[in-house]
Amino acid sequence: MLVVTGGAGFIGSVLLWQLNMAGRDDIIVVDHLGTSEKWRNLVKRRYADYLPRERFRELLLRNALPFSVSGIVHLGACSATTEQNSDFLMDNNYLYSQDLCRYAADHGIRMLVASSAATYGDGSLGFDDDPELISALRPLNMYGYSKQLLDLWLLRQGLSESIISLKFFNVYGPNEYHKGSMSSVVLKAHAEIRQRGRLSLFASNRQDLADGEQQRDFVYVKDCTALMAWLLENPEICGIHNVGTGQARTFNDLGRAVFAAMGRSPVIDYQPMPEKLKAHYQNYTCADMHWLEELSCPVSFVSLEQGVRDYVTQYLESPDPYV
Repeated sequence: MLVVTGGAGFIGSVLLWQLNMAGRDDIIVVDHLGTSEKWRNLVKRRYADYLPRERFRELLLRNALPFSVSGIVHLGACSATTEQNSDFLMDNNYLYSQDLCRYAADHGIRMLVASSAATYGDGSLGFDDDPELISALRPLNMYGYSKQLLDLWLLRQGLSESIISLKFFNVYGPNEYHKGSMSSVVLKAHAEIRQRGRLSLFASNRQDLADGEQQRDFVYVKDCTALMAWLLENPEICGIHNVGTGQARTFNDLGRAVFAAMGRSPVIDYQPMPEKLKAHYQNYTCADMHWLEELSCPVSFVSLEQGVRDYVTQYLESPDPYV
């Protein structure tokens, strides 16, 4: 069985879609559904069984899982950059991840784990995933720090030689609807344009940067899951690596792409950036993707315009927006 933690979440459920499309359904979904709408992400998916997160962790620690495990994709961390409960993040994002990594290493199981571009902090040290540079990174929030801790632990334990940790940049796409304030700007922009006919973006917090010209590496979720599916079949590829397009695009570009996908002319306003964000705001991110360029990987990343068009026309403008 392939275990996908966070399998009902955004990237996890699209990975299930990717695997189902390839004919695979020998999958155990692990998640914490609570009172959220995440369950809707599973309705169209095929999988062998579901286990609540705490039950799965208990069985894992007792080495009592009632099935054999062929691989683990660990996407089950809290991804809220605004989460203030540091003890929760330490346990859920760091210690729980350690438990899974130890189990995979002890049993010779292929494992993919989600890290984050949030580990790069303000970006002053660049976005190179060279392991020699990781210890110098300074995340700006507790979420990023929890991911940084795991990457450092993998390096100390020598587990980066058998496990692959993926630093996801700004992922957008279908099945993110339960994420609320943590959902992508694409989803928020589409909703605002439908309601108001115009889009409001953050004004720049720097005199040398025009409004809306802040840049991110926006990556479509389907490309991320295609890459993960390929990595599952290529266990010799390990280490700590970026996942992005390698192209930085502006929020103005993103807004125009959403308007174009909706068949509308762009009307963009700018609002002052909240004070609480100014000290922690990344004005630029761009994944260094040299590691993937050196491999014979068949996965390519679509442009921002292509990804937004697919997301808007095939999902956000559809009566059934789920993959």
